[in-house]
Amino acid sequence: MPAADLDHLDRAILSRLQDDARMIAESIGAHVGLSAAAVQRRIKRLREAGVIAREVAVVDPKAVGVNMTFVVTVEMERERIEVLEAFRKQVQADPAVQQCYYVTGSADFVLVVNCSDMTEFEAFTRRMFFDNGEVRHFTTSVVMDRVKVGLSVPLNGR
Repeated sequence: MPAADLDHLDRAILSRLQDDARMIAESIGAHVGLSAAAVQRRIKRLREAGVIAREVAVVDPKAVGVNMTFVVTVEMERERIEVLEAFRKQVQADPAVQQCYYVTGSADFVLVVNCSDMTEFEAFTRRMFFDNGEVRHFTTSVVMDRVKVGLSVPLNGR
């Protein structure tokens, strides 16, 4: 579904769902001026179109013993498509990688990685970088404070 096909009501519904995916259609309808049935139809259409990609529980990492977050930039040895695709698959399969971005600039990828401690992170670096002959260089920053973390997409101004 192209962004141009989203009207102000779709955006208002999406905004409410990004704040609380468990919000019931009646409550959303009261905020956006639609009936519960109309809200449910729109949500169904947004799901089917892939606008709503997933609905998940957001878990506090520290509450489950995952105490450390790392931001890692990765420079690949070669920028051949098969090398990049293999690395993409590798990071997608690793549960420690929370986010991965293919970027411009001196690095090829930026990863956000969660581990319980430095020992776990060291094991991660061995399997992800040291055991991969296509990784030229990686740089790690240890996150000292999670100032803002989210996946909400800004919906204002359209």
